[in-house]
Amino acid sequence: MELHHNTVLITGGTSGIGYEFAAQLLQLGNTVLVTGRDQAKLDQTKQRLPQVHTFQSDLRDPAAIRELFARVTAQFPSLNLLINNAGELRKLNLQDSEVADITREVDINLAGPIHMVQQFLPHLLRQPTAAIVNVTSGLALTPFPLAPIYGATKAGLRSYTQALRVQLAQTRVQVFELVPPAVDTPMNDRFAGGEDMTSLLTPTKLVAGALRDIQRDKKTMYPGLAGVLRIMSRLAPGLVLKQLSKGLEPALANL
Repeated sequence: MELHHNTVLITGGTSGIGYEFAAQLLQLGNTVLVTGRDQAKLDQTKQRLPQVHTFQSDLRDPAAIRELFARVTAQFPSLNLLINNAGELRKLNLQDSEVADITREVDINLAGPIHMVQQFLPHLLRQPTAAIVNVTSGLALTPFPLAPIYGATKAGLRSYTQALRVQLAQTRVQVFELVPPAVDTPMNDRFAGGEDMTSLLTPTKLVAGALRDIQRDKKTMYPGLAGVLRIMSRLAPGLVLKQLSKGLEPALANL
């Protein structure tokens, strides 16, 4: 897909991978729109990227998505690229009956992108060229006991993305999946709890590679260690799960 002179909507575009998509797509000459729940963060993004257009919206609310669609398509009828990037990751102890908002990640990571696609797809189908990019995770490839719902939602989004690609194969809408490994973003920073993050892939490098791959029409992207995890999860899934389960008990005890 050509990545110049498109109109792009990015969910969760105020930090991390989403922000980097916005910055690099602007540099390529695209019109870029970003969404987020926090108006203050949207205002900060606008200050840092003056050319970006911001829209406050909550992916957990289908009514808010319908309102977002009406506003975006009225102002930017040439919208032709949707990047579903927004996500939430939490350490969770499933034995804790007091966990609040237990389906939060389901609503944001899985239901949110599905509602976005369902709402925007008729519009995208009318464009000369269009694409959907769903950002899943390396943790879609294997269970991660410390973040059980996050992994489940990303696995669900991965399955949905592959089915969506098949259903749209005879249309003008291309479907891409970015499967990031652990990346040095605010989400992973909170998750690490002070652990060293310097060895992680940077959002700048991740997104630059993803954009190159999209321009080559590479439909599924496994950057960095995600490629290794893809192979290992097929060859030795039990070993991968065992490795990802190490330190689980003390980690849960500290929640």
